[in-house]
Amino acid sequence: MLKTEHESQVDIPRNPGMPLELDLIKAIKVNRSAVERRAKTHPKRRSIKKQWQAAWLLKAITLIDLTTLAGDDTDERVRRLCRKARQPVRKDLLEALGVADMGITTAAVCVYHNFVKTAVDELKGTDIPVAAVSTGFPAGQISMEEKIRQIKASVADGAREIDIVISRAKVLGGDWQGLYDEVAAFREACGEAHLKAILATGELGHFENVAKASMVAMMAGADFIKTSTGKETVNATLPVSLVMMRQIRSYYRMTGFKVGFKPAGGIKTAKQTLAWLSLLKDELGDEWLSPHLFRFGASSLLGDIERQLEHNVTGRYSASFRHAVS
Repeated sequence: MLKTEHESQVDIPRNPGMPLELDLIKAIKVNRSAVERRAKTHPKRRSIKKQWQAAWLLKAITLIDLTTLAGDDTDERVRRLCRKARQPVRKDLLEALGVADMGITTAAVCVYHNFVKTAVDELKGTDIPVAAVSTGFPAGQISMEEKIRQIKASVADGAREIDIVISRAKVLGGDWQGLYDEVAAFREACGEAHLKAILATGELGHFENVAKASMVAMMAGADFIKTSTGKETVNATLPVSLVMMRQIRSYYRMTGFKVGFKPAGGIKTAKQTLAWLSLLKDELGDEWLSPHLFRFGASSLLGDIERQLEHNVTGRYSASFRHAVS
């Protein structure tokens, strides 16, 4: 299950998008009680223990967009984060687990667009991409012209992935054409950089809006759909993730193109990652267990995973400060 250095060479055709089909969007329905029941019972039915747990947690590390999006971010904090992305787990633990030669890194480093150059410079010599949040993150309340300018500036500085925020008002007002046009314009501005569309699901009102926004973003050419900015009151949840995964599955069946999924915000423990990974495996299959198609947006998560891996090796839990992220 665990892949590392050669995984970056996997060639997955990029989602080109498709014309907006409003009749299909309007027909989307979600059975809320069934979704909530499935999400509630899933962790109890998918328990992963012992050496299998260690393998899944190592896989989870390779799927993390290691993130710092704080108001007091500095160049030095970003550099420390990049060094952690290159060596996410202590070497002694990797040696004890027998994976020291597998080249384990995080999937990406995610920063504000004004820190892209710093991150790109620090990650030279690796294949770890820099992702930049853009388009007026987290609220998105700036002009369209400024949103496009931010995307192009981040790409020019070396960002290979752009995490955009959609205009929630377009979803809440049912302006699906407006949302489609917006995301399509962002995709064009990204050029070769991959586009992750942040839906801010905690602010969309209900599951049907989440499902419809997911499908519209994919039709407009999003390479990933992402739950949250991490700044909302409610961020990634299993029920919302289930709704989005099923829209990804529907889009794949309809077009043959695979779109990635990124839950972000509130995922802080190793135990939580196992629930998301097993749900992804059940709903979308093993092919999605790859950094090309799945990411965790997280900052403190890595420290807890490393702590859990140390417990797997020693049988004891260490203090959290022994596993600092940045």
